[in-house]
Amino acid sequence: MPIDPRTNVPAIHTLSATRLARDIRTGDRSPVDVVDAVLDRIAARNDRTNAFVTVTDESAREAAREAERAVERGDDLGPLHGVPVAIKDLDDVAGVRTTFGSKLFADHVAEADDEFVRRLRDAGAIVVGKTNTPEFGLGCTTDNRVVGPTGTPFDPDRIAGGSSGGAGAALGDRLVPIAQGSDTGGSIRTPASCCHVFGLKPSFGRVPRVDRPNAFADHTPFSHTGPMARTVADAALMLQVMAGPDPGDPFSLPADGTDYLAATERPVDDLRVAYSPDLGTYPVEPTVRGIVDDAVGALDDAGATVERADPDFGYDRSAILEAYYTMAKVLWESLFDGLERDHGLDPRGADRDRLRPVTVETILEASDVSTREYERAQVVRTGVYDGVVDLLREYDLLVTPTLGVAPFEHGEHPETVDGEPVDRLRGWLLTQPFNFTGHPVGAVPAGLTDDGLPVGMQVVGRRHADDVVLAAGAAVERERPWHDAYPA
Repeated sequence: MPIDPRTNVPAIHTLSATRLARDIRTGDRSPVDVVDAVLDRIAARNDRTNAFVTVTDESAREAAREAERAVERGDDLGPLHGVPVAIKDLDDVAGVRTTFGSKLFADHVAEADDEFVRRLRDAGAIVVGKTNTPEFGLGCTTDNRVVGPTGTPFDPDRIAGGSSGGAGAALGDRLVPIAQGSDTGGSIRTPASCCHVFGLKPSFGRVPRVDRPNAFADHTPFSHTGPMARTVADAALMLQVMAGPDPGDPFSLPADGTDYLAATERPVDDLRVAYSPDLGTYPVEPTVRGIVDDAVGALDDAGATVERADPDFGYDRSAILEAYYTMAKVLWESLFDGLERDHGLDPRGADRDRLRPVTVETILEASDVSTREYERAQVVRTGVYDGVVDLLREYDLLVTPTLGVAPFEHGEHPETVDGEPVDRLRGWLLTQPFNFTGHPVGAVPAGLTDDGLPVGMQVVGRRHADDVVLAAGAAVERERPWHDAYPA
């Protein structure tokens, strides 16, 4: 861990959110010093990865001064009091620009906080900026016409993943201790893999999404908001704050009293783990498979019982991907209807040239989905759901690689994986099945390639068993710590 030569103690930017919150609470560390250190590091290093779209220097420093006054007054302090947090640029922070990664919204300023942002702020967290995302979050890599591409801190010429790529890069380059992501097809897990950080796609409904005018838009495929961090405990603490029901979300889960932070201290020696190196149907590069083969051994070392087993989806990866994007196109088409209805934009006409070509190709030039095609996709989705549920009747967890490849250079999407042709934009992910099912999935750093590039693995839990996923991720972290691997 880097040491500040002036004080001979760990530099602030290396510290976990749980450590910072504790030190601020006890008066051992000033929230002003913490926020100043984070903002200074963002200013010095953001050009390296392009993680942040907007940095809220002035409001963050004022919030830090108020946080310090609260400590001095002896006020009751929230669990994240004074801790800096980054918010993905698809979500709203009152008075701050939300671009959605699109030139159509390059100057759009949010009027109110999204619900999870309000909860983070109520817990004392201080928003220091908005992180990069592809246009409207539509992409497995992070690039747009507002600020350009985001790279992994391990090699900025290579992808940080998407669509929460800015969050992943900000964490991996130690610009911020915690960040929020969202995940409709792997958008938390892909950047976590590419940037060597932990991310949690919580159970669907665990963190409420109060969307209007369509409160039901995130149901098919399932969209999730969740925490990303360098430590599992930090993600658990963040989830503790973000989780809980909201009457504005028809799918939000009731509170069940789970202590997510305490779950990270649990032993795992009573867990049975199914390890599937390819989900039975996905190609994975041998280097990636070898690293995940080794990393899953950490659960065995921690006392869990690990066995080789594949889920039976009843369909191959091509059918699963086709079904997923049949549903996703319906979601995206409704998004564009909203641009016309709610914002007076014309993405199909006058405003079309301001969109990225890949957005136009994915949505505007895609064939309309018929009701019959949609219902056929639901049948495939049911097969995937049944395959996961059946396997998790016998096992507590399913572990699999997150991606079939290590991070690749910007624009060089793979056309083959382990010699098999794949959809170059999305065929190298093993993430979409779990947006069909809504199960909680942790994205855990697995190791580095010989070239120093990150590889990650997914830990899938039973429905609503987010605490078990966190316990397993923390066990891997204890057995195979990854914190010294971050770029200096």
